[in-house]
Amino acid sequence: MALKNDLMVRCARGEQVERTPVWLFRQAGRHLPEYTEYKKQTGKNFLELLKDPKDVAECTLQPIRRYELDAAILFSDILVVAEALGIEVEMPGGKGILVPNPLTSPEDASKRVPDSIDVSKELKHVIDAVKLIKVELKDKVPLIGFSAAPWTLMYYMVGGSSKKNQEEGERWLKEHPEAAKRLMDILTDVVIDYTSAQVDAGADMIQIFEAMGMFISEESFRKHAMPCMEKIAKELRKRHPDTPLLVFPRGATYSLVDLQRCGYDIVTMDTKTDRVASRKALGEDAAKSAPPTLSGKASGVQGNIDVAVLHEDNGSVEQVEEAVDSLFADIGTQNLIANLGEGLTGKESPKLVKHLVDTIHSKSEAIIGKKEAAAK
Repeated sequence: MALKNDLMVRCARGEQVERTPVWLFRQAGRHLPEYTEYKKQTGKNFLELLKDPKDVAECTLQPIRRYELDAAILFSDILVVAEALGIEVEMPGGKGILVPNPLTSPEDASKRVPDSIDVSKELKHVIDAVKLIKVELKDKVPLIGFSAAPWTLMYYMVGGSSKKNQEEGERWLKEHPEAAKRLMDILTDVVIDYTSAQVDAGADMIQIFEAMGMFISEESFRKHAMPCMEKIAKELRKRHPDTPLLVFPRGATYSLVDLQRCGYDIVTMDTKTDRVASRKALGEDAAKSAPPTLSGKASGVQGNIDVAVLHEDNGSVEQVEEAVDSLFADIGTQNLIANLGEGLTGKESPKLVKHLVDTIHSKSEAIIGKKEAAAK
């Protein structure tokens, strides 16, 4: 069946749209009162919810029921790939997600991390969840499947935390280059198989999250992380030539042009990214030689509204509207997927989130309509 709302897919393919599509990083979960209530009813924590496809489907659909979003995203976590490789993951209250026993040495990594896994077995619960979500979505909007990128996964596997041991990943790249390469190669292949399986199960788009780009130097990113990102894009394009690819190198958005050259259809700006300069650089680079995107043109951009405008304590309707006006003034309404520059944190007001989604739609529709009328 065809998608009832295919704005996101058309935008990612470089087509003109009648309004700017929008979805939000971490749109499912802790900012929603229905999510909190569902956790109470089930008696499960976040990681426990991820194990049951029925729970995953419910949490994925909650924001779609509440807001007029243009896509659903699989309710999951970036570390499920690490878990599938035998790395223990915990979620102690108030400390985020942790790897309590990170890899301590090349010898430790050699013993504990297998050369490969069968994602259809080790990540079957996620693939089953994708199938169930597609049934329950009834093609209302596209489903975004996702995975963490290899560097982000390695960062956690050798350091254990997003807040502590932040130098461990970079240290491994420099002191244990062969072991680090083995890890990154294994992770790259698993990410490819995992995201490919999500597409086979029904995912309409794939997002790769390089969530820990701020903890790697630019030199190391280009040398170690970028080849992995390129292999992922090329292999997914080969296996699924019509599936749009999205990427978010948080903290490393200096890499947007390089990621465009790899073939990502949508590149994401974090909150600190210069929108105007990024859009210009992508366009100028694409003009030199057609990038390997679905459209054969410059990648579309995604982002980068500051999540603070949505906070219950200090956000406001006026700040939301100013943020939307600023986004459109800087980079226009086409070849853009409106989103945040960071994920929702749980401090946001659902009323302000709704206002953001509705404002993006109404303002972009008015701007596009006015331009079309003027062109006639």
